[in-house]
Amino acid sequence: MPILDTDSDRYGDSPRSVLTEAAHNGVRDLVRRRWGESGLPWREFVFSAGNQLITKADFAAIERGILDSGYRFRWSSMLSVRDRPAIYQKDESSTSDADFSFDHPDAVTDDSDAARIRCGQGDNVVRRAANIIGTASYIRNSEKVLHLMDKGVPRELIAIIDDSGGTLTAPILEQFHGVVCAGGTVRSHLGILTREYGIPCLMNAKLKGIREGDRIEIETSATAKTTEDYQRGADVVAAVWRLAK
Repeated sequence: MPILDTDSDRYGDSPRSVLTEAAHNGVRDLVRRRWGESGLPWREFVFSAGNQLITKADFAAIERGILDSGYRFRWSSMLSVRDRPAIYQKDESSTSDADFSFDHPDAVTDDSDAARIRCGQGDNVVRRAANIIGTASYIRNSEKVLHLMDKGVPRELIAIIDDSGGTLTAPILEQFHGVVCAGGTVRSHLGILTREYGIPCLMNAKLKGIREGDRIEIETSATAKTTEDYQRGADVVAAVWRLAK
């Protein structure tokens, strides 16, 4: 019997029920195997020999099996979809992921520069010595997260997401070259996580015209926005550009 039941209809369960069931499955399987190997009557096994035949190392192996399966990360990557389903609905107007783009009406755009086209702005979490350049990738569903977990996060990937909670991308967050989030503030969960991981990040971003795979530049050298700036309504933003092909 497998330690984990990874059917998709279980993804909506709470972490306690899912992981508890996984542990129970592992223990039940262990007990059945040890009992069968002992050849003893059930009562004698349970009330006597079982204490010697089942060891601490057996339980450690069950825990390793749960963690190695990646199941805790699968559940984590589904949380945002469960809690905010409207945000993660597929855009039926797009024929493919390559066609999708955040198009915010308040995005500041400018195509006067031949080398790079202004495609929006956001709130810089931490001011850095230089801007960063990377490849834009929209990460808006658990399937994309699981794909990157399986295949690996490409070098210089800048994740564009719309959930400031950070739960969806938690399993691979530290591997991102940068993050641009369409929601939240610099004090949102995602803002705090990226600050702690040392990942350049813009929050509350308003974007237009960036497609999957575009090379983009984030003005991470811009002044970081503070709590006081939000309270005063100060316009402290960092630019986002799409690099000319």
